Amino acid sequence: MLNIAVLVSGGGTNLQAIIDAIDNGTITNTKIGMVFSNNRNAYALERAKKHGIDTKVLVPAEFENRAAFNEAFYDLLIKENPDLIVLAGCLVVIPEKIVKAFAGRIINIHPSLIPSFCGTGFYGLKVHEEALKRGVRVSGATVHFVDEGTDTGPIILQKAVYILPDDTAKVLQQRIMEQAEWKILPKAIDLIANGKVKIEDGKVLIEDYDPEFL
Repeated sequence: MLNIAVLVSGGGTNLQAIIDAIDNGTITNTKIGMVFSNNRNAYALERAKKHGIDTKVLVPAEFENRAAFNEAFYDLLIKENPDLIVLAGCLVVIPEKIVKAFAGRIINIHPSLIPSFCGTGFYGLKVHEEALKRGVRVSGATVHFVDEGTDTGPIILQKAVYILPDDTAKVLQQRIMEQAEWKILPKAIDLIANGKVKIEDGKVLIEDYDPEFL
């Protein structure tokens, strides 16, 4: 049974997608051991509580400095020791110490087709605003392992979503969530939970990979 910790900062729509996928059997052999947030007012925490999932909160502003927060964050994750950490709309920069301690055990969902519209500063509506500004015809979402860079880790799954002429950033954000994020994040977790994902030479290999599910 894969024990996962889901890290969130806001509404928790991707968390809900994970919860629903576990409930309906899309994700197998998996349980959510903890939901962590850096925001006490994150609605994601309410989603977790409704399903009896343990929640933890650490707010950076409540610590003497960022280093103190990072150390408490590290200590919490080491104590919980999840098999997999899932960044599902988590706006906290993951300290290098945590990345190294959980190497190959942290994944992130990003709302674009990496390497496009990613990296420092690209999160939330900013990603979709820049895609529309550039005039690309296709965007989407990416699930990837987390390394020391920003959105630079090995890619697990991607799904493309067409951009329509009258799209706004908010409309595009919602479509990418519905058509891509809420599909590939649960799928990636299920693949990992069933031992079908490994990293070789910096690339992800998936056993019996079938893109038709997308």
